[in-house]
Amino acid sequence: MAYTYNRILRDLDIDEAETRIRNALADNGFGVLTEIDVAATMKAKLGVDIAPYRILGACNPTMVHEAIGLESRIGTMLPCNVILRQVEEGVEIGVIDPVASMQAVENKDLHPIADLGRELLENAVNAA
Repeated sequence: MAYTYNRILRDLDIDEAETRIRNALADNGFGVLTEIDVAATMKAKLGVDIAPYRILGACNPTMVHEAIGLESRIGTMLPCNVILRQVEEGVEIGVIDPVASMQAVENKDLHPIADLGRELLENAVNAA
């Protein structure tokens, strides 16, 4: 089973792609809680240059509230990470597949939340 859902946005730079995915996430009930500029971190910590690469930690508060009510330690699996990385063809956007990641948790009551999370994240990627 694939653990991400991906799409390449052509003819955009990473800043434009980030704006588009942030808007699409918001339209699907997600906010961005964390931001990591991986390329800047690699440069600062290791002196290594890599292509632009960012990680956004997205959260849908309603789904998180429900999930925590069902499984108190589920926060270790959150937030839903979204990557943006510069590739030759444009900017790849990738999101975690909550269904795949929740397979590690033995609580079948979480399955409907993971299914909805997958649907909403895929909608966001497709709308970006």
